[in-house]
Amino acid sequence: MGIMENQKRIVFLDYVRAIACMMVIIVHSCEPLYSFTDESGTLCAGVGDELTRLWVSVFDGSCRVAVPLFFIVSAFLLVPMKEGESMWTFYKRRFLRVLPPFFLFCVLYAVVPMWMGYIPAEQALADLRYLPFNFPSMGGHLWFVYPLIGIYLFIPMISPWLRISSRKAELFFITVFALSTCMPYLNRFVGEVWGQCFWNQFHTLWYFSGFLGYVVVAHYIHKHINWSSARRITVGLALVVVGTTVSIGSFYLQAVPGEVMSVPEIELGWEFCTLNCLLATTGCFLILSCIKRPSVIITDISKMSYGMYLCHMIFVTPILIYFRDSVGLASGLVIVLTAICSYICSYCAIKLLSFLPASKYLVGAHSTLKGC
Repeated sequence: MGIMENQKRIVFLDYVRAIACMMVIIVHSCEPLYSFTDESGTLCAGVGDELTRLWVSVFDGSCRVAVPLFFIVSAFLLVPMKEGESMWTFYKRRFLRVLPPFFLFCVLYAVVPMWMGYIPAEQALADLRYLPFNFPSMGGHLWFVYPLIGIYLFIPMISPWLRISSRKAELFFITVFALSTCMPYLNRFVGEVWGQCFWNQFHTLWYFSGFLGYVVVAHYIHKHINWSSARRITVGLALVVVGTTVSIGSFYLQAVPGEVMSVPEIELGWEFCTLNCLLATTGCFLILSCIKRPSVIITDISKMSYGMYLCHMIFVTPILIYFRDSVGLASGLVIVLTAICSYICSYCAIKLLSFLPASKYLVGAHSTLKGC
C-alpha cells in the first residue's frame, strides 16, 4: 500500500491536520496587512510597499490549501460510512463533536472582542442576536464550520455510491469538478456562463462544484491510488509547484503598491474551489501521505486542531498588532512571528481546556482512526 497506516492511527493525517492548522493561522496573519476598511466602511484591499506585496503573496498564496486539506482529511476518514451504521448514528457522533465547541466559540467571538475594545457593546449584542443565522462579525473564520456541517449531512447520501463506484466513475466526477473550479475565472473574465443570471445561480456544473468535490478526491486517493512514495512525491511536488505558482502570482500581479481594490478581486486566485487550489491541495496531500513515522507532539496537535482552529483568532489580532504597531517589525517578520506565537498560544489554551471534565464538548478533540 502506498499509504501507511498503523494499527491505531493513520499517521500522516496527524501531520496534515497539524500543518493545515498552521497554514490557516499564517493566512489570518497576512490578512490585516492587505485588507482594511475605508472611511465609508467598505472592505478594501491593497498593500503599501513592495515587501508587503511579496511576503503576503508568498505566505498567503502558498497556504490557501489549508481549508481543502481539512475537508480531505475528514472525507478520508469518514467516507464511505461504515457498513451497517445508520444515518442518525453518524450524525449524532459527528455533530456532538463539532457543534458544542462551535456554539461556544460563536458566543465567545461575540463577547470577547467587546471586552478587548475591538467592537462596541451594541455590535456584540447584535452579533449575539444574529447567531442563529450566521457567525459573529469578529468570527469570520467560523464560516468553515457551516460547509463542514453540510458535508457531514451529505456523507450518508454519497457513501452508498462511493462504496460501489468504479475508478472511471469517480474520475469522471473529479474531472467535472475540476472544470467547475474554473468558474471563478470565467465569471471574472468572461461573465455569466452556462445558465448563470441574476435569477439563476444554479449553473450546469453546480451539482459537481464546491467542497463535495474534495470529498470524492479524498476517496479516489484512498481507494484507487496505490503509488510508491517516490511517485507520490514526484507527482505531488509538480502539482504543488503549478498550483502554488498561480496562487502566489495571482495576488502579486494585482497587488500594486498604493492601488486599492476590492477583496474579492484581489483574492480571486485564492478561492478554495479554483483549479490552482485543487492542484496544490491534491499535491500537498500526496506528499504528506508518504510520512510514516508517528510523532507524539504532532498527534496531540492533531487532536487539538479543531479547537485550535476555533480559538486562534483570539490570539492572532492582538499579537499581530503588537509586532506590527508596537514593535514596528517588517511585514515578513510580522507574519512569521504572529503565526508561530498564535499557534503556540492556541495549542496551549486548547490543551488546558482538554483537561476539564467533558472537554470534548469544549475543544472537539479529533481522531485519525478510520471511521471516527
